[in-house]
Amino acid sequence: MRTTARRLLFRGSIISVLALALLISGCEEEPEYWKVQSIEQVISAYVASDDDYSDFNGMLEATGLNSLLSVRGPFTLFLPPNAAMEEFYAEKGVSSYTDFSEEFMNDLVLNHLVPSRMETGDFGLGAIRDLNALGDYLVTEFSGSDIIVNKECMIIKRNISAANGVIHKIDHVIEPVTISVYEYLAGNPSYSLFTEGLDRTRLKDTLNVIEFPYGTRMARTRFTVLAVADTTFQRYGISTIDELISHFTDVPDSVTYLKNEFYRYMEYHCLGGTYYLNELETRVYPILSYDNNIDVRISDDYKLNLKTQTNEYTGFIIEQSNNPAKNGTVHTINDLLPVFEPEPTTIVHETTDYFDIKQGDYFGKYYMRWFDGQNTFEYIKWEGDYLLYYFKDHDTGKLLNDDCLSMSGWWWVQITTPKIMKGKYIMTANLWSGQTNYAVYVDGVNTALVKSTDPAESTSWGEFDWEKTERHTIKVVTKSPGLLFWDTVILTPIN
Repeated sequence: MRTTARRLLFRGSIISVLALALLISGCEEEPEYWKVQSIEQVISAYVASDDDYSDFNGMLEATGLNSLLSVRGPFTLFLPPNAAMEEFYAEKGVSSYTDFSEEFMNDLVLNHLVPSRMETGDFGLGAIRDLNALGDYLVTEFSGSDIIVNKECMIIKRNISAANGVIHKIDHVIEPVTISVYEYLAGNPSYSLFTEGLDRTRLKDTLNVIEFPYGTRMARTRFTVLAVADTTFQRYGISTIDELISHFTDVPDSVTYLKNEFYRYMEYHCLGGTYYLNELETRVYPILSYDNNIDVRISDDYKLNLKTQTNEYTGFIIEQSNNPAKNGTVHTINDLLPVFEPEPTTIVHETTDYFDIKQGDYFGKYYMRWFDGQNTFEYIKWEGDYLLYYFKDHDTGKLLNDDCLSMSGWWWVQITTPKIMKGKYIMTANLWSGQTNYAVYVDGVNTALVKSTDPAESTSWGEFDWEKTERHTIKVVTKSPGLLFWDTVILTPIN
């Protein structure tokens, strides 16, 4: 049922876009329908015209998704030939795609489809830029000059241009990923000790959740696990789970508690959010509890917790990383990665970077307004006519990811940050105000009046010496009616 709902949601979003286009052109006497200007075929026609792909075309027709691939798009289709389909039937113990349920066929087709144009020049060592039509990441890597997708199939013909997108022919079927990051580890005997550690600490329960009810819909969880293989533990003389636990704690009876050293060790390998290798950048990444961070440096290698004095760091075993799961990815690292508290580093926090604001279809696409300033979001509060999710880079200065929070008239708006590592920081912000002055309050304390003519990125909001790793509230209050565009808060450590 959930898969069917996702399918309907995906179709609905396409239909909504088409309906919006017709609505916008509704002032004309005759609606202007899209016509293919290119001499190239649309994707559905291309697939139907080649007998070598008749099985995949049969699934498109059986599910009705051939109609979807006849509209404007753009789309990217990873297309397996009949020979690959026959291998897949043998693996599943069936003789034809007609033996699959309609729901399974839908998932199988949508797993090969990305609702944007993605040529192979866009692929890197990790997840491709956009989610596929199931809401999952497809993962690419390289074997010489070959491109491998989801560690199981190779692109054999690239960048076939169609009137509504691009097609990549592949040599195997891409089976939908259905397991959690925990199930991936539990199903691989090479990680038996690490998996048992997740069991003993009960972190398994968190990492096994794929989606959960959120309002009227289901929300997807996203994790990154930095897994340690048994062979790495064995280098340190650790061969059993009891030896692993005793290596980190003297109180093995309390390993489910946050303060226990073994719990802290296991949790230190679990990040909230999904980060494939090509998405990592030089910065710190918070662990699940946000009580600590992992420092990542990207140079000639991916370096975790680099010790600058000795140049020692924990790295990734690349060929055993970027493993896709339904709720994240699993990487394999080449050392223990003990708990380490990195030095404070520059933090750039987007005012739109919150779980609940990201759940809307508007996110990263178009404007959205809200009127209930106390109950709409957990960590964003406001008073004023409305809060606007502002998308597109115009009317303001530079915007990170092309979005920010905006208000007009008389207003105040407050965000609560994620946990920030203890330390001393200078706070600045990317904020533009239209002919208005405003005051800034941090944790309820007024800092200073900032004039609207001050340069946004260089306006200091003060220095702060925080003795605890915790969340902080930042409130901006207008002193005269006007516009607000608030993009980021920037915390730069003071050595």
